[in-house]
Amino acid sequence: MASNHGAVIVVMGVCGAGKTTIGRSLEKEMQYKYLDADDFHSELNKEKMRMGIPLTDEDRMPWLEAMRDVINEYLDNKKGLILGCSALKNQYREMLRSGYPAYKWGTYASPVNFILLDAPAEVLSVRVKARAAEGKHYMPASLLQSQIDLLQVDHCEGIHKVDATLIPQAIVNTILNMLHFQGCFHHDCIEFH
Repeated sequence: MASNHGAVIVVMGVCGAGKTTIGRSLEKEMQYKYLDADDFHSELNKEKMRMGIPLTDEDRMPWLEAMRDVINEYLDNKKGLILGCSALKNQYREMLRSGYPAYKWGTYASPVNFILLDAPAEVLSVRVKARAAEGKHYMPASLLQSQIDLLQVDHCEGIHKVDATLIPQAIVNTILNMLHFQGCFHHDCIEFH
């Protein structure tokens, strides 16, 4: 849809879904820039999460606004962006879609596209606990359930689900082959498999 405006692919899901791994792999395959939503959190938000305190919508608002502004910048410069972001609630995704200045809330017609990395809670729990034990992330496993509880996906949004239990390359290939997104990709940057 938005090839003349650039395109944004938001790789979304709860903690442990594989957003960073898949986002970085897509960055290499597509030659789009990858950014991680964790880098947009304030130190206060990160500290709350370290202490196992779930963030409120009020905590998240400056974080979402900062990402919306970056999305706007990429679209304005006609560049492709991959954003790894939980984007758990419709209102959060609407904020990200509004990075496209012409976006009308509730229409879901935006060059900001969402791919949900979907996995059972048991799989996610194992991943998050392993990551926490290795000291690789500030979010403790105790917050996983609060994220699962927040996740809301309405089929009318056009969010594509991908099985996050697959090996990373299979997930990447699935995403690259999604026909819906082919019109958004810069064809000279990517070869479809």
